[in-house]
Amino acid sequence: MVKTNAFYAQSGGVTAVINASACGVIQTARAHKDRIGKVFAGRNGIIGALTEDLIDTGKESAAAIEGLRFTPSGAFGSCRYKLKSLEANPREYQRLIDVFKAHGIGYFFYNGGGDSADTCFKMSQLSQTLGYPLQAIHLPKTVDNDLPITDCCPGFGSVAKYVAVSTLEASFDVRSMCKTSTKVFVLEVMGRHAGWIAAAGGLVEDHGIPVVILFPEIVFDQAKFIARVDTLVKQHGYCSVVVSEGCHHADGTFLAEQGTRDAFGHAQLGGAAPVVAGIVKDALGVKFHWAVADYLQRAARHIASKTDVKQAYELGKRGVELALKGHNAVMPTIERTSDTPYKYRIGMAPLAKVANVEKFMPRDFISADGFGITHRCKLYLRPLIEGEDPPRYRGGLPLYTTLKNFAVAKKLPAFEMK
Repeated sequence: MVKTNAFYAQSGGVTAVINASACGVIQTARAHKDRIGKVFAGRNGIIGALTEDLIDTGKESAAAIEGLRFTPSGAFGSCRYKLKSLEANPREYQRLIDVFKAHGIGYFFYNGGGDSADTCFKMSQLSQTLGYPLQAIHLPKTVDNDLPITDCCPGFGSVAKYVAVSTLEASFDVRSMCKTSTKVFVLEVMGRHAGWIAAAGGLVEDHGIPVVILFPEIVFDQAKFIARVDTLVKQHGYCSVVVSEGCHHADGTFLAEQGTRDAFGHAQLGGAAPVVAGIVKDALGVKFHWAVADYLQRAARHIASKTDVKQAYELGKRGVELALKGHNAVMPTIERTSDTPYKYRIGMAPLAKVANVEKFMPRDFISADGFGITHRCKLYLRPLIEGEDPPRYRGGLPLYTTLKNFAVAKKLPAFEMK
């Protein structure tokens, strides 16, 4: 039987568990060496394919690949690069085919979020439009948890756990100091259009913490917000605020908009926390502190959710299995079958229904006043942050894996990115 080589790449913002998916892909491919030849990784995502900058994962030891399961960030480098349509940029697609032909690649595994699903869907159509046999499988990854059809996305459970724990611990700090010092703590978290991450901060209510959540799905009403904070501070002496970076005014402008845009055309966000803290200070005159979780929330492998790690690995594994069964233009999914006890199965969704579709917080997950989460939301969130799967430590620090990332010899002329 002729073996076909595979290409794997990571795309978009990395997570605490994206490397667990990579581990699942590579280990499963190695277990099927009778059908899959080499597994090449793209250095810096799809850019690695365009520039023929490939990594030979076969030169890494079994122990090194296993270590990926405990290592945060993207082991092969990621990117924010969105392919245009075939009609708009046929040059790039022809280049991809040339690279894949040169290296015998017939399996394409792209590990990313919504924009990555779009890229993967475009790649899946190469066999039809340009006559090149390629099976493209999208592996879900996004801390924003905004991919449709799948119950949750690998990366979300761990960032939700980090946010919930951080909100709890910071609130304990504020509670101990509120009599004579800080009365309001504001934590800014990721989430451009969907408030899943911010919602995780609401889990601290079960620990008696007064908390206000600001969701992208709820238009920011300054007067109502100040009234809610004022009430909680008077009742408890303090309160915490978890604000999504995508929180916005009625006219659609973000509280945190910086006026710049990323490679996908999205507004560059960051700075909602100081804006909200300033509003509180001006209206109530209380002492405050604010923090921006930023990269910390998505890189915190030391506190990763065991559920999240397990699912990230399983979806990487299933992606390879789907390819071997002949599937193309699909994404493995999580299908929840029970909240308590938590049960799920691995399903499959067509990329045509995934690409460029965002999943938002259901209104019945958000409290009636728009500042908290409901019991139903807690039932959804709790299993996803459950369990610990810590890495090994050495010298007081996590023992993470850095691959050697051996470059594959180039066979084609250089390609200039435009």
